[in-house]
Amino acid sequence: MKLYCLSGHPTLPCNVLKFKSTTIMLDCGLDTTSVLQFLPLPLVHSPRLSKLPGWVSKDGTINLEKELKECAGRVFVDSQPEFCLPEKELLDLSTIDVILISNYHCMMALPYITEHTGFTGTVYATEPTLQIGRLLMEELVNFMERVPKAQSATCWKYKEIQRLLPGPLKDAVEVSTWKRCYSMQDVNSALSKVQLVGYSQKVELFGAVQVTPLSSGYSLGSSNWIIQSHYEKVSYVSGSSLLTTHPQPMDQSSLKNSDVLILTGLTQMPTANPDGMLGDFCSNLAMTIRAGGNVLVPCYSSGVIYDLLECLYQFIENANLGSTPFYFISPVANSSLEFSQIFAEWLCHNKQSKVYLPEPPFPHAELIQTNKLKHYPSIHGDFSSEFRQPCVVFTGHPSLRFGDVVHFMELWGKSSLNTIIFTEPDFSYLDALAPYQPLAMKCVYCPIDTRLNFHQVSKLLKEVQPLHVVCPEQYTQPPPAQSHRSDLMLELQPPPMPYRRCSVLGLPFRRRWERIQLLPELAKSLVPSEIKPGISVATVSAVLQSKDNKHTLQPVPKPPPLPPSKKRKRVVEEPPEVLAPKPLLSGAVPLEAFLAMLHKHGITEVKVEETTDGHILHLQAEDTLIQLEEDGTHIVCDDNEPLRTALRDLVLRFLMKL
Repeated sequence: MKLYCLSGHPTLPCNVLKFKSTTIMLDCGLDTTSVLQFLPLPLVHSPRLSKLPGWVSKDGTINLEKELKECAGRVFVDSQPEFCLPEKELLDLSTIDVILISNYHCMMALPYITEHTGFTGTVYATEPTLQIGRLLMEELVNFMERVPKAQSATCWKYKEIQRLLPGPLKDAVEVSTWKRCYSMQDVNSALSKVQLVGYSQKVELFGAVQVTPLSSGYSLGSSNWIIQSHYEKVSYVSGSSLLTTHPQPMDQSSLKNSDVLILTGLTQMPTANPDGMLGDFCSNLAMTIRAGGNVLVPCYSSGVIYDLLECLYQFIENANLGSTPFYFISPVANSSLEFSQIFAEWLCHNKQSKVYLPEPPFPHAELIQTNKLKHYPSIHGDFSSEFRQPCVVFTGHPSLRFGDVVHFMELWGKSSLNTIIFTEPDFSYLDALAPYQPLAMKCVYCPIDTRLNFHQVSKLLKEVQPLHVVCPEQYTQPPPAQSHRSDLMLELQPPPMPYRRCSVLGLPFRRRWERIQLLPELAKSLVPSEIKPGISVATVSAVLQSKDNKHTLQPVPKPPPLPPSKKRKRVVEEPPEVLAPKPLLSGAVPLEAFLAMLHKHGITEVKVEETTDGHILHLQAEDTLIQLEEDGTHIVCDDNEPLRTALRDLVLRFLMKL
């Protein structure tokens, strides 16, 4: 059993498991942190960005003025943003049988994997994961296509040039794999390969293994996966949460008795308490609005935004913010808000029960009805005529490199009354803000990450007790910025097996058993013999048939009768005789009793020699050796067949025939 690691990002994993002749991809996360190396894509012409100077090396030997621009002491690539793809050269992607998706954040690289690679397999995901994943992909494509850039920057990627560039461009990894965004055609083609599954639904793969999704408690439809055969079990835990938020709670008990547990997607903010961050978010938002400023919240169009809106629903009345408009701007804003209300069976029990009252599970429905929350596909059209300040705007993309958020950064960045509040943990807020410096607006960092922290995961692993744990190498050492914090790492016995991008791990357990079925007519012919009290054994002669990874023992076919011959033959041909199998022998030959038996039959001169495996008996008068071992008896006798046969018969008296 092997694990191929195609992504080095611990919360955006992409691994391939080879298990019992099946090749299974576990998630295909897209590392979008690479976009931080690029200039933002403004929706309207930005004089500031267009006047940025091009970069030339200090000695003047490298001139990349058309590709690289300098801004506030940093160098950025001036072209369409590109993403760091999972490794495609480590194994042939056309050999992948199935892809298992754990949540909608971990499927953003799916079109790169399934399209133009020869992939012919099936993708398994829950319905909310598919539908919200589709929205996130659609939004990403929309962000890119509405601000197209003609030029493409490639020269800076050459290794001999990249190493001479200023940081962090110089330190960017795997730049040769970076690619532009896929098209909507690729998205539709990739998602057409998805087969929907429900929690605890067992799916057979080629009769070899069974895969089952379990609720992971992190987001709508998010799953952990069990991959098992009759005698082996692998658990894949990715993006799980034990906190009480809107999704169904995590199913922990089904993870027990795993031979291997592959652990990814822990919290990116182990020291930040989500409840505390929500409190900071609300208080900073209220402070800014009361001072007459605007609040900008860069966020994804699904996920944490549901919890933010629910928190604000309870907060705005108490804080006297009832007249403040809240705007949610995204190409998929309407679909996202509606989907969250219709996936009732994927929600926690408290929200499920509201559906039967009937009430909407999420309070943002009431915010929309009372016109406190308004949603728009973009800043153009209705929004521009209805927009009033001070206000709160939720919009994407959290990287601040594309989407409507770029327009608001240019619009509000020069005033210290305004505040930008970062809630998504995927991007460094300092790197995100770098191309907008110098910036007057206030910046507040409230990362809300509900995934498991190290304390919670240690407790979980003690309860489910897997034999082996495999995890990204980042989890086996403290964070670089907090090297003294040994509590921010996994300390297990035996130690976890770490992986990094492009590593191939041999998982530390071997398959020992295989299940075989007996046909009823064969089972009926067996004659068991009791070898110990309560233990019976039967020999079987059969034909083993293996088909679709299922093994069956069938009776040995009888030879067909010969057809009657028209011509008379002198010799009658008889069918070949099928010999009965020799009986199997069971038991042990006791030394003292065997010596007494030899003496009784006139063999008295016996020299006994003890060996590591048993005893050697030297019959001196007969010049014969008998080796008595635990798993066999050997009689060495030269040219005396009657004696050998007699000795064999004496040995057989002590053994049971099956």
